[in-house]
Amino acid sequence: MDRNSLRKVRIILERHVESGKVPGVVALLARDGETHVEAVGTMSHGGGAPMSRDTVFRMASTSKPVTVAAAMVLLDECRLRLDDPVETWLPELADRRVLKRVDGPLDDTIPARRPITVRDVLTSTFGLGMDITAVGAPIMTAIIENGLTPDLPQPMPEPDEWLRRLGTLPLMHQPGERWQYHIASDLLGVLVARVTGQPFEDFLRERVLDPLGMKDTGFHVPAEKIDRLPPLYAPDPQTGEFHVWDEPADGRWSKPPAFPGAGGGLVSTVDDYHAYFRMLLNGGTHGGERVLSRPAVRLMTTNRLTAEQTATREALARDLVHLSYGQGQHGGWGFGMAVRSYRGDYAPIGQFGWDGGSGTSTYADPETGITGLLLTQVGMTVPNSARLIHDFWTTAYQALDA
Repeated sequence: MDRNSLRKVRIILERHVESGKVPGVVALLARDGETHVEAVGTMSHGGGAPMSRDTVFRMASTSKPVTVAAAMVLLDECRLRLDDPVETWLPELADRRVLKRVDGPLDDTIPARRPITVRDVLTSTFGLGMDITAVGAPIMTAIIENGLTPDLPQPMPEPDEWLRRLGTLPLMHQPGERWQYHIASDLLGVLVARVTGQPFEDFLRERVLDPLGMKDTGFHVPAEKIDRLPPLYAPDPQTGEFHVWDEPADGRWSKPPAFPGAGGGLVSTVDDYHAYFRMLLNGGTHGGERVLSRPAVRLMTTNRLTAEQTATREALARDLVHLSYGQGQHGGWGFGMAVRSYRGDYAPIGQFGWDGGSGTSTYADPETGITGLLLTQVGMTVPNSARLIHDFWTTAYQALDA
């Protein structure tokens, strides 16, 4: 990596912090055994303790690329098969009904053409998801009222109750028909727990986190580490005024949750996530030990969507750019993560990873061998974090001298 260009990365980070719109940020770039880390600003708006390399962040949706590895372990061991019906372990999802119209009443349905499969859940095409084009429709209202999503005033219920509530709702689309966001990732965590007979976090830690040395990654922050967790801010969309959405002490991540959300519940650090993404770039190995098979990694990190599904996903990002602030314009989707299927910015085709609503961005790139992480705790109720993420990646790719 070019040293002069790496200095540009720091200048960009400092510019965003000095603007007052982002209190602090920790960023990591790594390539060919060289790792560069920048920690800029403070953990809290208005000052206080500085950001540091071991600051713990709420990873939000960047949890998805990590938690999916638990299911890949089960595929490697033939304890799951891609086209197995999930109702074998999740009987609550047997005999599905599907809405005739996404915006129609919940009882205006037809039978599902086939059962939901493991593949449907892994590719986020099982039939239900967070659809911002359907906000206000009865099905979206029911999803929210049943507490099936994070970020609501009340935490999500424990997994069996969560699944029971999910099973009372019709699907929005036929299984395998359309890519939809988020709920599939949380469902995957419940599926892994049912298959293994272990709490999801226990299996994830035993088979993925511990082998990678991800000691600061989990679904809550222990008391002895809580001083390393910044507040999470959700600025007012109209005024930009900073509001605390989650305090470190006595907040949502200060104790183990009832529902360990595979879709967005992890906390972690730049070094922990670096270990995970380097493992993927290394074809599933870490420190000479195999965590996932090479074919499993390839399956995760290549586009699994049909041309029609990819076109729908591209249109969603392109046409709703005013809501997503440009995030999500990658085209493809693998298992639990985006896979760039067209070159729309400085990143090449094949880059994989994801962004999180708390201001997190985590990607690896097989073409250049670069891993990049940018972590803040300013939610995307306003575009400040998204703009920082875009600027980080624009300068990061300039730091590659070959």
